[in-house]
Amino acid sequence: MYYEAKNFEEYLSKLPDDRKEIIAKLLDIVGKNLPKGFEEGVGYGMIGFSVPLSTYPPGYHVTKEALPFIGIASQKNHVAFYHMGIYMFPEILDWFIKEYPKHVKTKLDMGKSCIRFKNMKNIPYDLLEELSKKITVEEYIKKYEESLKK
Repeated sequence: MYYEAKNFEEYLSKLPDDRKEIIAKLLDIVGKNLPKGFEEGVGYGMIGFSVPLSTYPPGYHVTKEALPFIGIASQKNHVAFYHMGIYMFPEILDWFIKEYPKHVKTKLDMGKSCIRFKNMKNIPYDLLEELSKKITVEEYIKKYEESLKK
């Protein structure tokens, strides 16, 4: 679902009560574990972290806004964890797919960059914490620019 908000607090205030604690916990985990240089904010109807324009002035090639990296959203039937770098780094995607069953017994529900959690009791917070640490701003920008050349 799309929530119009200016900051994390406003976004959280609009969520159903059963989602507030989950989203807040995901934000806390990511915020504490991302390498330096990413910036928290609201965009694309969700909350998350991006490469600020002060670091990467060209921004996202489609909108010219800050380059999105991780987004967290409360959707109608699930919580979505968008990690834009996971598909850019095959070794990290492979690691995540192999690690997931060690943390959660249900099948991984994942699109290209979206990991969906339909059962809120099965969110592998520790695995998402580890995933958040794996890509630096510099590595992400380099891969992003390489992808634009293809």
